[in-house]
Amino acid sequence: MKVLMLHGINHNMFGKRDPLQYGTVTLAEIDATLRALGEELGVSIESFQTNSEREMCERIHQGFLDQVDAVLINAGAWTHYSYGIRDALAILTVPVVEVHMSNIHAREPFRHHSVFAEIVKGQICGFGLDSYLLGLRAAVSAACR
Repeated sequence: MKVLMLHGINHNMFGKRDPLQYGTVTLAEIDATLRALGEELGVSIESFQTNSEREMCERIHQGFLDQVDAVLINAGAWTHYSYGIRDALAILTVPVVEVHMSNIHAREPFRHHSVFAEIVKGQICGFGLDSYLLGLRAAVSAACR
């Protein structure tokens, strides 16, 4: 089983950016922890991060062509306004799980709405690094059904 982990805008700055919201964990640490859990679950994890909306859409398209079994996405601020990424995700025929380190519903009002909500299998937010691990477990479970 192949799972594609998509990290969005500014996630390359995890560990440096707003530690009160995001903690001190780095993107490399998130990816290593996901890979370790993936090994336990018998799935391979491919991670991709970009600050370019175009590149994100193209990677989603490639995931469709590669026939990945599930997708995890933390699109960052794109979650709240990128209909281009939403439309790319809608092409996928596999479970998509939206994850966020912070609780987007307890933050600024503009963060309360996800344009992906109607097309993803589910959302997990507010648990820091554990949001990713819970998301991976949910995606694998959904893909096995």
